[in-house]
Amino acid sequence: MSTALAQALSGPFAGYPDSQALGQRLRQLQQAGLDRLPVPGSGQTLARFQALAEVAGHDLGLCKLYEGHTDALAIMEELGHPQLDATSLWGIWASEPPSARLEVRNDGGRVVLAGRKAWCSGARVVDNGLVTAWDAEGRQQLVAVQLQQPSVQVVDEGWHAVGMAATQSLTVVFDQTPADAIGGPGDYLSRPGFWQGGIGIAACWFGAARALGEALLQHCGTRGEPQALAHLGAVDAALHGAASTLRQAAEQLDRLPTADCQLLARRARAVIEHSCEQVLHHTGRALGAGPYCHDLHFARLMADLPVYLRQSHAERDLAALGQMLHTPQSRTWPL
Repeated sequence: MSTALAQALSGPFAGYPDSQALGQRLRQLQQAGLDRLPVPGSGQTLARFQALAEVAGHDLGLCKLYEGHTDALAIMEELGHPQLDATSLWGIWASEPPSARLEVRNDGGRVVLAGRKAWCSGARVVDNGLVTAWDAEGRQQLVAVQLQQPSVQVVDEGWHAVGMAATQSLTVVFDQTPADAIGGPGDYLSRPGFWQGGIGIAACWFGAARALGEALLQHCGTRGEPQALAHLGAVDAALHGAASTLRQAAEQLDRLPTADCQLLARRARAVIEHSCEQVLHHTGRALGAGPYCHDLHFARLMADLPVYLRQSHAERDLAALGQMLHTPQSRTWPL
């Protein structure tokens, strides 16, 4: 799959000026069947991570929508609601800021949504959304909603992004909008695929960092600068560690597909985030201002990757990882 994606995305990089351009390319990938990735824990998890990394190395804005679409398909399969409309583009929107709380209530055989959902990447170009909402008993419920309805409004509020700008992660307002429950209350967070998908996000980070490392590798192939070679050595060590972490995680998910993998996911994300930060640091220092100003692909990745990395919550996530080490079975680091 990653080879087919590489071929589909090959050619001179022209960039994606807005979400419409991203949506058009995403639909092309879907129509070519390149969105049908193996689900996590299926025995082919590494192939899934490889595909995500391939798209990320091309463009992180496109990867954000591609990862969301493919994650939505995997979630629906896991929760027993396989996608019926093969022509639809999906988003998965589960951010829960206090200022945008979406409510859901039962209405016969369906549910009804009311309220606001923030951070909805690609809201202007996808057809359907998987959204988290809250019922009257304070339970979280995953809901599938068709977006082309009169009671759905995409609101352009406060989106001033530079990095990841084209994703247009806007607010969507629902006004008694009919929808369908996916799974039961609490199923979205309790399913094994939640943390499995979190490792998939790290595969996206890795793919972008690898593309930056390849730019440095190419530079060092034409110039024998000792300082650039030192930076390349540091980048190689960082990317090798990240790739090894992803391969090990994929193997464990395939071996134990229904196990709780929160510890695995938190460790993998921490390792890969640190590796990506090292790649950003060393490639920038080695290459100087030139590619920032004259190489659209490089400049786009350098602007987008720090924003995408903030899907990690930095020290808050590291503190959660540290807290998990209080159990005896996770305190040691076997070799």
